[in-house]
Amino acid sequence: MTWADLPALYPMLIPAATAVLLLLTLTVRRDARLAAGVAMAGFIAGLLALAASAAELSHPVTMLLTVDRFAVVFWGILLFAGLLVSVFAVGYFRTLREPREEFYLLWLLAVVGAMVMAASAHFAAFFLGLELLSVSLYVLIAYPRMQSRAVEAGVKYLILAGASSAFVLFGMALTYAATGTLTFAELFTHLTLFPGDVLLLGGVVMILVGVGFKLALVPFHFWTPDVYEGAPLPVTAAVATVSKGAAFALLTRLLLGVIQAQPGHSTLAVIFTLLALASMIVGNLLALAQGNLKRLLAYSSIANMGYALTAFIAGGDAARVAIPYFFAGYIVAVLAAFGVMTQLSTPEHELQEVEDYRGLAWRYPWSAALLTVALLSLAGIPLTAGFLGKFFVLTAGMAAGRWTLVVTLVLTSGLGLYYYLRVITALYQAPLEGEQPTPPPLHLPHRLSVLTGLALAVLAALLLLLGVYPSPVLHLLAWP
Repeated sequence: MTWADLPALYPMLIPAATAVLLLLTLTVRRDARLAAGVAMAGFIAGLLALAASAAELSHPVTMLLTVDRFAVVFWGILLFAGLLVSVFAVGYFRTLREPREEFYLLWLLAVVGAMVMAASAHFAAFFLGLELLSVSLYVLIAYPRMQSRAVEAGVKYLILAGASSAFVLFGMALTYAATGTLTFAELFTHLTLFPGDVLLLGGVVMILVGVGFKLALVPFHFWTPDVYEGAPLPVTAAVATVSKGAAFALLTRLLLGVIQAQPGHSTLAVIFTLLALASMIVGNLLALAQGNLKRLLAYSSIANMGYALTAFIAGGDAARVAIPYFFAGYIVAVLAAFGVMTQLSTPEHELQEVEDYRGLAWRYPWSAALLTVALLSLAGIPLTAGFLGKFFVLTAGMAAGRWTLVVTLVLTSGLGLYYYLRVITALYQAPLEGEQPTPPPLHLPHRLSVLTGLALAVLAALLLLLGVYPSPVLHLLAWP
């Protein structure tokens, strides 16, 4: 790597340098607000630096990383999610009696790991990014260490993520034994020329186990509802957005070309089709029975990853637009939903049950309205980001003739509409006679800072903008 390569990496190097700066700052002065401010400044600077990377498109940085349009797009999504999670964490952890400064340090490192995954062109970079993201999440999930539910969720994630990392490593070993290289480009070449190589296919399938765990695809989804429920709300938002976005970006970079080059009945295509079908069906069916909003969103995320796989399997130019657009809309909707939940909760008392939100519109109409739009977007209702995201996924699926996936997506989206509407109905139910709506643990106006209010307003605007005026965003997201 030379000095000329650095501008392409500025969006990733700035958060990494910010983490080092924050670590040094904490040795001199421990201040949670200062730590949050430094972290947010790092994310904002990283977003501004995307312009430098955009000028260096299709720029290989050694054999480990490639900075292209795809990487820049996902870097922007990940940095935006990192900034919003930091904003939500400030108000949420305000009442936490334990040290809060290290949260922002770990969160910076987690986002850097996710960005490494999104730009990986080599298995070494892939694994380093995966472990940097995973190890940070182990601690973040269990961050309120005096709460048994958070510690339990952290331990579950640690054990299962450790097992999935072992599968990834063994899969890499088999891949190296079959190809003699660890670069993604050589893997693509060997899979295209020798699609029946049992050793190579075995290695790829084991790697898919690790990626499937991160994406919570069925049957690797069992950890998801428990971790979503036990983790602090800002960390749940982080797992649902940054972790899954990075894993899908890595999967797309690793195998999208292979899926396109092979016939539709190839072994990998069949495996991915089964994963997508199972995730859409199981995720939506299990979400129907949930009375806990965090668990409902956990199963919803499983179904959404199945939707995204539909575009991935379809491949082609339509998929190159559908995948980033779908994730942009999905991440904005999830951040909006968890943002509203976060502002109404504290680490000691989270509003998790759907019943806790009954009548919310009668007390806090703007919060209820934003949560409504977020849920409608996840359901794929027109004029929202989620609708166009699903529309582009369906377009990609139909263009490739993947009718089984397309029909399943449409039918299971109908199931999703039912459980999302169940939550929305609860928001607008009138209080029973003589009963007040369930109040949040702290009075909302005192907890809703200007920064949080601005973040929620931006999310509301994006949910509608991505749903009604996609042209400039499509120009930004489309691969060259």
